Amino acid sequence: MRPDPVQSGAFAKALFTPELPAPNGLAGRDQVRPERRFAVYRNNVTVSLIDAMASIFPTVQNLVGEDFFRAMARLYVTAHPPTSPLLFTYGETFPAFLESFPPAADLPFLADVARVERLWLDAYHAADAAPLDPAALAQVPAEELAGIRFRPHPATRLARLRYAGGTITRRDRAGTSLEGVDPTAPEAVLITRPDCDVAVELLPSGGATFFEALIAGQTLGEAFAAAAGDEETDIAGLLGLALSSGAFSAIDIHHESPIL
Repeated sequence: MRPDPVQSGAFAKALFTPELPAPNGLAGRDQVRPERRFAVYRNNVTVSLIDAMASIFPTVQNLVGEDFFRAMARLYVTAHPPTSPLLFTYGETFPAFLESFPPAADLPFLADVARVERLWLDAYHAADAAPLDPAALAQVPAEELAGIRFRPHPATRLARLRYAGGTITRRDRAGTSLEGVDPTAPEAVLITRPDCDVAVELLPSGGATFFEALIAGQTLGEAFAAAAGDEETDIAGLLGLALSSGAFSAIDIHHESPIL
């Protein structure tokens, strides 16, 4: 028998709204009141989601402390219940939540740290694909180089940040001190998974523009032209990063077969 959608909606609403009573229609056994069993279940679900949040955003938790994080995560879980049974997809709106969370207002960089951590998990769970062999470029005739297109690896993610979320996340996850880090410095990060491990790369000047163009399907020549607007751009360095980072899985020359 399919559950009544009205009853199912009421159950879900009560599950994530602590001030609401247990939904109607619950049945208990072993002389235990159904309201009590529901309260225990509701708490277990909430704690499980908070635990999931802590595993998704470990650096955010380290920055604010476990007690503060769990209290904050409980408020988030109540306001933003999951929409998918896959827990690793949860927390996509957490960075935006942090931006408007008054108790964290003195840590404006916290949302960008959460963005990097959320993208890290997305990259970790992305589809598998062999990264581009850097030697593949040697197979392209010189006159064809400007017209080649790079095929992004499924795990590749890129973000422009207002704060130093990439540096903070990298250092914290490596167990390195944050001493000397300016958290207010804007950054751009490239997140890849060249092997089994996710890597967070801090992009140099012009890097975000260059990789955004390549990921969007523009040619190498077009990406170079877009990034060249910044006189500090190291074109050779960006090309080397495109080949070595694992951000791409193949290159295409016009309509020929891809070079892996």
